[in-house]
Amino acid sequence: MSYYAGSGFVEIHPAALNDALANPSVQRLIVIGHGPLSVLGSPKVGRILLAHGAGAGHCSVFMRQFAATLAAQGMQVLAIDFPYMQQINELGKRRPPPPIKQTVANFASWYALLTPLSDQPLWVGGKSMGGRVATLFASEMLTNDVHGPGVIVAGYPFHPPRKPDKTRLEHFPAIRCPVQILQGERDPFGNVDEVSGYNLPNNINVAWLADGDHDFKPRRVSGLNQQVLIDEAAILAASFVRAHQARYV
Repeated sequence: MSYYAGSGFVEIHPAALNDALANPSVQRLIVIGHGPLSVLGSPKVGRILLAHGAGAGHCSVFMRQFAATLAAQGMQVLAIDFPYMQQINELGKRRPPPPIKQTVANFASWYALLTPLSDQPLWVGGKSMGGRVATLFASEMLTNDVHGPGVIVAGYPFHPPRKPDKTRLEHFPAIRCPVQILQGERDPFGNVDEVSGYNLPNNINVAWLADGDHDFKPRRVSGLNQQVLIDEAAILAASFVRAHQARYV
Protein backbone atom coordinates (compact mmCIF):
# COMPACT_ATOMS: atom_id res chain seq x y z
CA MET A 1 0.00 0.00 0.00
CA SER A 2 1.29 3.44 -0.88
CA TYR A 3 2.09 6.05 1.76
CA TYR A 4 -0.87 8.23 0.79
CA ALA A 5 -3.40 5.39 0.52
CA GLY A 6 -2.27 4.17 3.92
CA SER A 7 -2.73 7.69 5.28
CA GLY A 8 -6.37 7.87 4.16
CA PHE A 9 -5.99 9.79 0.89
CA VAL A 10 -8.59 8.96 -1.76
CA GLU A 11 -8.35 9.62 -5.49
CA ILE A 12 -10.57 12.31 -6.97
CA HIS A 13 -10.98 13.90 -10.39
CA PRO A 14 -10.43 17.69 -10.49
CA ALA A 15 -14.01 18.13 -11.74
CA ALA A 16 -15.29 16.70 -8.44
CA LEU A 17 -13.35 19.14 -6.27
CA ASN A 18 -16.11 21.73 -6.11
CA ASP A 19 -18.46 19.32 -4.33
CA ALA A 20 -15.67 17.98 -2.13
CA LEU A 21 -14.71 21.42 -0.87
CA ALA A 22 -18.29 22.05 0.26
CA ASN A 23 -17.83 19.34 2.91
CA PRO A 24 -16.52 20.97 6.13
CA SER A 25 -14.94 17.75 7.44
CA VAL A 26 -11.21 17.08 7.12
CA GLN A 27 -10.49 15.48 3.77
CA ARG A 28 -7.39 13.86 2.28
CA LEU A 29 -7.48 13.70 -1.49
CA ILE A 30 -5.24 12.68 -4.38
CA VAL A 31 -6.27 15.04 -7.16
CA ILE A 32 -5.63 13.29 -10.47
CA GLY A 33 -2.99 15.17 -12.44
CA HIS A 34 -1.96 17.27 -9.44
CA GLY A 35 -1.24 15.26 -6.30
CA PRO A 36 -2.06 15.14 -2.57
CA LEU A 37 -4.39 17.75 -1.10
CA SER A 38 -5.70 18.00 2.46
CA VAL A 39 -8.76 20.18 3.07
CA LEU A 40 -9.59 21.51 6.52
CA GLY A 41 -12.38 23.85 7.60
CA SER A 42 -14.88 26.13 5.94
CA PRO A 43 -13.99 29.52 4.43
CA LYS A 44 -15.76 31.71 7.01
CA VAL A 45 -12.80 34.12 7.16
CA GLY A 46 -10.93 33.12 4.00
CA ARG A 47 -9.09 30.36 2.12
CA ILE A 48 -5.38 29.63 1.93
CA LEU A 49 -3.24 27.41 -0.31
CA LEU A 50 -0.58 26.16 2.11
CA ALA A 51 2.79 24.62 1.16
CA HIS A 52 5.22 22.64 3.31
CA GLY A 53 8.88 23.19 4.14
CA ALA A 54 11.85 21.55 2.43
CA GLY A 55 12.24 18.59 4.78
CA ALA A 56 8.72 17.47 5.67
CA GLY A 57 5.38 17.36 3.87
CA HIS A 58 2.04 18.84 4.79
CA CYS A 59 1.22 15.87 7.05
CA SER A 60 4.04 16.73 9.46
CA VAL A 61 3.10 17.50 13.07
CA PHE A 62 3.91 21.21 12.62
CA MET A 63 1.86 21.57 9.44
CA ARG A 64 -1.12 19.64 10.80
CA GLN A 65 -1.28 21.74 13.98
CA PHE A 66 -0.80 25.02 12.13
CA ALA A 67 -3.50 24.08 9.61
CA ALA A 68 -5.91 22.85 12.30
CA THR A 69 -5.63 26.11 14.25
CA LEU A 70 -6.12 28.16 11.07
CA ALA A 71 -9.25 26.11 10.35
CA ALA A 72 -10.51 26.64 13.90
CA GLN A 73 -10.15 30.38 13.27
CA GLY A 74 -12.44 30.23 10.21
CA MET A 75 -9.92 29.60 7.45
CA GLN A 76 -10.33 26.88 4.86
CA VAL A 77 -6.87 25.35 4.50
CA LEU A 78 -5.85 23.68 1.24
CA ALA A 79 -2.53 21.97 2.04
CA ILE A 80 -0.44 20.31 -0.66
CA ASP A 81 2.66 18.18 -1.14
CA PHE A 82 5.06 19.08 -3.93
CA PRO A 83 6.05 16.27 -6.36
CA TYR A 84 9.51 15.74 -4.85
CA MET A 85 7.94 15.29 -1.39
CA GLN A 86 5.50 12.76 -2.83
CA GLN A 87 8.51 10.75 -4.04
CA ILE A 88 10.17 11.00 -0.62
CA ASN A 89 7.03 9.74 1.09
CA GLU A 90 6.40 6.92 -1.37
CA LEU A 91 9.99 5.69 -1.68
CA GLY A 92 11.18 6.46 1.85
CA LYS A 93 14.36 8.07 0.53
CA ARG A 94 15.44 11.63 1.20
CA ARG A 95 16.08 13.90 -1.76
CA PRO A 96 16.62 17.64 -2.11
CA PRO A 97 13.95 19.91 -3.56
CA PRO A 98 14.23 20.71 -7.28
CA PRO A 99 15.15 24.21 -8.51
CA ILE A 100 12.84 26.72 -6.85
CA LYS A 101 11.31 27.88 -10.18
CA GLN A 102 10.04 24.37 -10.80
CA THR A 103 8.37 24.30 -7.39
CA VAL A 104 6.82 27.75 -7.95
CA ALA A 105 5.37 26.49 -11.24
CA ASN A 106 3.77 23.53 -9.44
CA PHE A 107 2.37 25.90 -6.82
CA ALA A 108 0.94 28.08 -9.60
CA SER A 109 -0.84 25.09 -11.14
CA TRP A 110 -2.53 24.38 -7.81
CA TYR A 111 -3.54 28.03 -7.49
CA ALA A 112 -5.08 28.00 -10.96
CA LEU A 113 -7.01 24.82 -10.13
CA LEU A 114 -8.35 25.94 -6.74
CA THR A 115 -9.02 29.66 -7.22
CA PRO A 116 -12.24 29.33 -9.29
CA LEU A 117 -13.85 26.89 -6.83
CA SER A 118 -15.08 29.62 -4.46
CA ASP A 119 -15.99 33.28 -4.44
CA GLN A 120 -13.67 33.70 -1.46
CA PRO A 121 -10.20 35.02 -2.44
CA LEU A 122 -7.44 32.44 -2.17
CA TRP A 123 -4.50 33.47 0.01
CA VAL A 124 -1.15 31.74 -0.39
CA GLY A 125 1.39 30.68 2.19
CA GLY A 126 3.62 28.05 3.62
CA LYS A 127 6.24 26.89 6.07
CA SER A 128 9.86 27.92 5.42
CA MET A 129 10.61 26.91 1.80
CA GLY A 130 6.87 26.73 1.14
CA GLY A 131 6.57 30.31 2.35
CA ARG A 132 9.41 31.36 0.08
CA VAL A 133 7.62 29.68 -2.84
CA ALA A 134 4.43 31.55 -1.94
CA THR A 135 6.24 34.92 -1.86
CA LEU A 136 7.94 34.21 -5.19
CA PHE A 137 4.57 33.30 -6.66
CA ALA A 138 3.08 36.49 -5.25
CA SER A 139 5.90 38.56 -6.74
CA GLU A 140 4.98 37.24 -10.20
CA MET A 141 1.19 37.59 -9.87
CA LEU A 142 0.83 40.98 -11.53
CA THR A 143 2.80 39.96 -14.61
CA ASN A 144 0.52 36.95 -14.98
CA ASP A 145 -2.67 38.98 -14.43
CA VAL A 146 -3.40 37.01 -11.26
CA HIS A 147 -4.40 39.10 -8.26
CA GLY A 148 -4.08 37.28 -4.95
CA PRO A 149 -5.19 38.81 -1.66
CA GLY A 150 -2.08 38.13 0.41
CA VAL A 151 0.63 35.83 1.76
CA ILE A 152 1.13 34.06 5.12
CA VAL A 153 4.56 32.64 5.96
CA ALA A 154 5.50 30.52 8.97
CA GLY A 155 9.26 30.94 9.39
CA TYR A 156 10.62 32.72 6.32
CA PRO A 157 14.16 31.57 5.31
CA PHE A 158 15.64 35.06 5.06
CA HIS A 159 19.08 33.47 4.57
CA PRO A 160 20.69 30.02 4.96
CA PRO A 161 21.85 29.28 8.53
CA ARG A 162 25.23 30.86 9.35
CA LYS A 163 25.18 32.71 6.01
CA PRO A 164 23.51 36.03 6.85
CA ASP A 165 25.02 37.71 3.79
CA LYS A 166 23.08 35.44 1.38
CA THR A 167 19.67 37.01 1.81
CA ARG A 168 16.52 35.98 -0.07
CA LEU A 169 14.89 39.38 -0.32
CA GLU A 170 15.41 40.41 -3.94
CA HIS A 171 11.81 39.65 -4.99
CA PHE A 172 10.13 41.35 -2.01
CA PRO A 173 9.73 44.78 -3.70
CA ALA A 174 7.74 43.14 -6.52
CA ILE A 175 5.09 41.82 -4.10
CA ARG A 176 2.07 44.14 -4.19
CA CYS A 177 -0.22 42.30 -1.75
CA PRO A 178 -0.03 42.22 2.09
CA VAL A 179 2.39 39.71 3.60
CA GLN A 180 2.40 38.38 7.17
CA ILE A 181 5.56 36.59 8.30
CA LEU A 182 5.46 34.68 11.59
CA GLN A 183 9.06 34.34 12.79
CA GLY A 184 10.73 32.81 15.84
CA GLU A 185 12.99 35.28 17.64
CA ARG A 186 15.91 32.78 17.53
CA ASP A 187 15.33 31.54 13.97
CA PRO A 188 18.74 30.67 12.43
CA PHE A 189 17.28 31.56 9.03
CA GLY A 190 16.68 35.12 10.25
CA ASN A 191 16.53 36.11 13.92
CA VAL A 192 15.02 39.22 15.44
CA ASP A 193 18.27 41.21 15.43
CA GLU A 194 19.08 40.39 11.81
CA VAL A 195 15.62 40.94 10.35
CA SER A 196 15.10 44.17 12.29
CA GLY A 197 18.01 45.55 10.29
CA TYR A 198 16.42 44.82 6.92
CA ASN A 199 14.66 47.56 4.97
CA LEU A 200 11.48 45.58 4.19
CA PRO A 201 8.65 47.03 2.07
CA ASN A 202 5.75 48.51 4.03
CA ASN A 203 3.34 45.76 2.94
CA ILE A 204 5.47 43.08 4.61
CA ASN A 205 4.76 42.64 8.32
CA VAL A 206 6.84 40.46 10.66
CA ALA A 207 5.31 39.16 13.90
CA TRP A 208 7.77 37.70 16.42
CA LEU A 209 7.21 34.54 18.45
CA ALA A 210 8.97 34.72 21.79
CA ASP A 211 12.15 32.60 21.99
CA GLY A 212 11.05 30.43 19.03
CA ASP A 213 13.45 28.78 16.59
CA HIS A 214 12.69 27.97 12.92
CA ASP A 215 10.02 25.47 13.99
CA PHE A 216 8.75 27.83 16.73
CA LYS A 217 10.34 25.65 19.40
CA PRO A 218 11.39 27.75 22.43
CA ARG A 219 14.00 26.90 25.03
CA ARG A 220 12.70 25.19 28.15
CA VAL A 221 13.90 28.07 30.31
CA SER A 222 11.46 30.38 28.52
CA GLY A 223 8.49 28.68 30.16
CA LEU A 224 6.79 28.39 26.74
CA ASN A 225 6.25 25.39 24.50
CA GLN A 226 6.16 24.77 20.77
CA GLN A 227 2.47 23.94 20.59
CA VAL A 228 1.52 27.27 22.16
CA LEU A 229 3.71 29.19 19.70
CA ILE A 230 2.35 27.31 16.67
CA ASP A 231 -1.19 28.12 17.78
CA GLU A 232 -0.22 31.75 18.43
CA ALA A 233 1.24 32.01 14.92
CA ALA A 234 -1.90 30.57 13.32
CA ILE A 235 -4.18 32.88 15.32
CA LEU A 236 -2.08 35.88 14.28
CA ALA A 237 -2.24 34.70 10.66
CA ALA A 238 -6.02 34.35 10.72
CA SER A 239 -6.37 37.79 12.33
CA PHE A 240 -4.21 39.25 9.56
CA VAL A 241 -6.43 37.66 6.92
CA ARG A 242 -9.57 38.87 8.70
CA ALA A 243 -8.23 42.42 8.83
CA HIS A 244 -7.61 42.46 5.07
CA GLN A 245 -10.64 40.52 3.88
CA ALA A 246 -12.88 43.59 4.11
CA ARG A 247 -11.38 44.71 0.80
CA TYR A 248 -13.02 41.74 -0.94
CA VAL A 249 -16.47 41.86 0.65
